[in-house]
Amino acid sequence: MKKNLLLIAVKIMLVSTVSAQEFPKMDASPMDAAYYPNRAAFRAFAKTEEEKKAGEPKIRVLYSRPQAKEREVFGNLVKYGEVWRIGANESTEVLFYQDVTIGGTKVKAGRYTMYATAQENEWEVMFSTDKDGWGQYAFKPEESTVAKITVPTKKTPETLEALAIVFEKAEGGANMIIGWENTMVSVPIMF
Repeated sequence: MKKNLLLIAVKIMLVSTVSAQEFPKMDASPMDAAYYPNRAAFRAFAKTEEEKKAGEPKIRVLYSRPQAKEREVFGNLVKYGEVWRIGANESTEVLFYQDVTIGGTKVKAGRYTMYATAQENEWEVMFSTDKDGWGQYAFKPEESTVAKITVPTKKTPETLEALAIVFEKAEGGANMIIGWENTMVSVPIMF
């Protein structure tokens, strides 16, 4: 009888523990991914090995998408002249599936993080060996930067509420376009 009561008590505790679990609320800056080339559908319907290879990713970016929420972004939320993680939460991560060249510097295939120092008319974008960091707080550019490039800012065609990263094909590589609010930059990456 004591065994049965003990067993029932344990079952009740397990059931109440499981039902008490709550799923987390939606993150204020949800994670997203950008791929180059963005050919997932193409790869699914590829008939030949050549078509499949053409659809294989060369670059993947994982980042969190902060939102403006009626705040002035550049010059205020993102301070001019200060290092920024290009996103929110964890540092933005880029995976190069093959060796690339950024700003004349060769970068080996692998996983890196991205940071920028934004100015009104240009950004210095840095690629770092620092991994798995939260924000830019532990980033030491003089110790871990493998490539950097200064690119001019441009006005976005429309106001972007949330940070966005997309790719466009370019001669010999791709341009990583980073945009938020009314500002965007294009970072050339050569294969």
